[in-house]
Amino acid sequence: MGAQENAELVRRGYDAFNAGDMNTLAELFADDAVWYAAGRGVLSGKKEGRDAVLAYFGELGSRSNGSFQATVEDIVGGEDHTIGIQQSHAQNNGKTLDAETVIAFVLRDGKVLEGREYFTDTASADEFWA
Repeated sequence: MGAQENAELVRRGYDAFNAGDMNTLAELFADDAVWYAAGRGVLSGKKEGRDAVLAYFGELGSRSNGSFQATVEDIVGGEDHTIGIQQSHAQNNGKTLDAETVIAFVLRDGKVLEGREYFTDTASADEFWA
């Protein structure tokens, strides 16, 4: 797939994520996908396999009472890597998350193989999810 198709795939993923559409997300991720959640908090670390990645996404929704949203600012497509630039928003027990976030995606054959999160303030994100 080319850069434009990869950018469209990532945009579909963002739309599905924000809608809580786990079926579409499952279609977009490879069985052996890997996700790297930034930081040192309770949700940080490597998630191996599509089911683990989707469980992590579910945990973001659960811990934020369904309020987590990733507002896309831009998607930069490439042949193998596509970058999603987003503002992450959530509410949790009187706390607010409002974080600039970048996710680097590795894509092959129309599937997400890998995602790596980067926050401008990882410590604040860790504190929010605690």
